[in-house]
Amino acid sequence: MRSSRRLLLPLLAIGLLGGGLLPLSGCAQDEEQPPTGGPDTSATPTSAPPSIVDSTVGADVPFVVSPEETVEGMLELAGVSRADTVYDLGSGDGRIPITAAKQYSARGVGIEIKPDLVQRARKRAKLAGVQDLVEFRRQDLFEANFSDATVVTMYLFPEVNLKLRPMLFEQLAPGTRVVSHSFDMDGWAPDSTANVDGDVLYLWTIPEETPDHLQE
Repeated sequence: MRSSRRLLLPLLAIGLLGGGLLPLSGCAQDEEQPPTGGPDTSATPTSAPPSIVDSTVGADVPFVVSPEETVEGMLELAGVSRADTVYDLGSGDGRIPITAAKQYSARGVGIEIKPDLVQRARKRAKLAGVQDLVEFRRQDLFEANFSDATVVTMYLFPEVNLKLRPMLFEQLAPGTRVVSHSFDMDGWAPDSTANVDGDVLYLWTIPEETPDHLQE
């Protein structure tokens, strides 16, 4: 999921109707390449992100680059500190856990289903010198246990956010912070939002009790 993502379903449908699969892609680049600009969240949800890299198909969410400024904004919005354990759901190249470790000395865990991205994230962590603070697990988001997180980050499709929402309430302790890049949680109103170079970020805090209208 990676360390980030835009809503590409309309384009995928067009690709299928045209007789082929539309290549989907992810949220990271090789270390040798400078980060590209991130998706413009002021655009309509059906527009494709301008920073598509890696051609990958078969997971719930394509892999789209999150600019470093947006990554830093997500961690800042969550108030990450040395005491935190940051889980990134769909961690891609691992940039969120790696940045949390480098900048805040926080523990980081990435959950990612694509093996090539897991290997890339581990390589990046080693190059950054934070391999002792972060780990990357090849795992389906909906089979993951992230109950020890104090911060959860995500850049996923809106429908995937909603599918994960009951898991967040079930697994996470009250007070855990949840940050989403670009997409909200429908009826779950955010505590606050931020805008980083056009990327909208949402912050929620897990409540003591799940509100009735959010129980599923």
